[in-house]
Amino acid sequence: MGRRLTWLAIGVVLTVVVVRKGRKVVETYLPAGTTDAIDGAQRVSHALATLKTEFLAAMAQREQELRHDLVGDVDVEALRAERPERVANLRSAWSARHGEDWTRSPTEDPDDDDGYTFY
Repeated sequence: MGRRLTWLAIGVVLTVVVVRKGRKVVETYLPAGTTDAIDGAQRVSHALATLKTEFLAAMAQREQELRHDLVGDVDVEALRAERPERVANLRSAWSARHGEDWTRSPTEDPDDDDGYTFY
């Protein structure tokens, strides 16, 4: 662990040195006001990132509120997992009531003249 801590400290020191020297080089060779423009662009970029993060958080919260208003305290994932079984039960109940097995037959539109069917 001592070696890792040593390399971490060396990395931090080198980063600080490179950043400071880099700023001096930029201030020396770039025209006056360029660093202010870059700082302004960084502030705008940071503001946009913050706006996006807050918007996505608010959107997720609103989605939860709408889902709660729509279905209450029901576990939606559990309902999705149970859906194939519920659909099969509904189909078999309908078939038993009407005496036909429509689950294996094509679906036809009586008003459709082109004869295309869905299987």
